Amino acid sequence: MPDLKRYQGLALIGVMSASTLWLAATGQLELYVAPKHAIFAVVMSTLGLAAVLVSAMRVTVHHHAEARPRTLGRVTAGIGGTVAALVTAAMVLLPPATLTSATAAQRDVNSTAPLGDTTTLDEQSEPDASTANLSLLDWASLLRQTSDIGFYEGKTVQATGFITPDGDDPGNVFYVSRFYISHCAIDAQAVGVPVYMPNWDDTYDADEWIDLEGEFAVNASTSSAQGIAVTADSVRNAAQPDDPYIYN
Repeated sequence: MPDLKRYQGLALIGVMSASTLWLAATGQLELYVAPKHAIFAVVMSTLGLAAVLVSAMRVTVHHHAEARPRTLGRVTAGIGGTVAALVTAAMVLLPPATLTSATAAQRDVNSTAPLGDTTTLDEQSEPDASTANLSLLDWASLLRQTSDIGFYEGKTVQATGFITPDGDDPGNVFYVSRFYISHCAIDAQAVGVPVYMPNWDDTYDADEWIDLEGEFAVNASTSSAQGIAVTADSVRNAAQPDDPYIYN
């Protein structure tokens, strides 16, 4: 009788390796892995697929220790086979997709916004400092460094991202947000700038991509935990960029 457990393990490794190579070939691997780790992922998947093929050829088809499997063994093998089939079906049939506002809400926007490789409070406090080229990650970093409205006066925000409703006042405040990825989608951190716009959901939808331009002001929301928020001068619909994430 075939070694079902071993076959199931080989099948899972094979499916995951093949799926990774397929994502790389179709240019979608960066939806799951930071570009700097893509080559490593491809190399390891290639080795994994090769190992699966070699191991599959060496699997012993017959067992002499037992004439038939025990009931518990059959049940375990059946469950394992079902799991393997479901994983295979999910990876093949479900299209690759970016992380969404639901994930951003679960991970709390700006709760762990990275401070490295971004502009600093001291730099932006200089008399000749310019905000023209600040990224969404830069603004998120500054928001973690200070909530002093005096610091933000006269500074114009230009940012592109998807809408994530504020957890405390979802009807009037949302974030223009993106995900910052160091290694892969598992460690993705949500970053963004809060926007005060009463009844925004009458016009826009969560996860919709927009271009925002505006200035910071004291947040008029009495429910939101965000002390300051952007008052939008312009909000335009935008297409999701080819690289929707911010990479380390």
